[in-house]
Amino acid sequence: MSDTDLLDRLLAGEQAAYRELVARYQGAMRAVAYAIVGSRHADEVVQDAWLAVVRSLGGFQGRSSLKTWLLTITANTAKTRLKHNRREVLLDDLAAPHGTVGDERFADDGHWLLAPHAWHQDSPEALLTEDELRQCLEHTLASLSELQASVLVLRERQGLELEAICNLLDISLSNARVLLHRARLKVFATLEHFEETGQC
Repeated sequence: MSDTDLLDRLLAGEQAAYRELVARYQGAMRAVAYAIVGSRHADEVVQDAWLAVVRSLGGFQGRSSLKTWLLTITANTAKTRLKHNRREVLLDDLAAPHGTVGDERFADDGHWLLAPHAWHQDSPEALLTEDELRQCLEHTLASLSELQASVLVLRERQGLELEAICNLLDISLSNARVLLHRARLKVFATLEHFEETGQC
């Protein structure tokens, strides 16, 4: 279903449309909030953003996509919360759990030149390994700085362009590229270590 159809259903007050809207965009909204205010206040910011969305829905004019509009509301809500709390977002760079992978693994566009070997998912043992790898990757994602994790999630899971991410998070394009690159390196290092040892 397109955003236009979803918007029509929302404006008609259809409850199922609200559930679909939350399911579709909650993750991206949380990633934006997490990048700006950190994990401690991200859920509160997202709740406040949803309240603002419900109040403002009738005024949505479609000058941007519905997703961009939602993420902008979330970013503005988070920035207001940040000013209120007088907190400062720190650009920390935590060490990767298993070292780093060199730049030679990636092309200029950020994609892998040499991807990890494919696993064959044809046995119960392989399926168990898949679940263990998923947990390992989630652990690595949790170990990233808030901005690294948010940029990675917004780019890779939510499919946002870097320029949109920069606008939402108030960071420069070069900073976004560095954050994304470092996050990808850490994820790749985790994948490579898991492939070689079978352990996180």
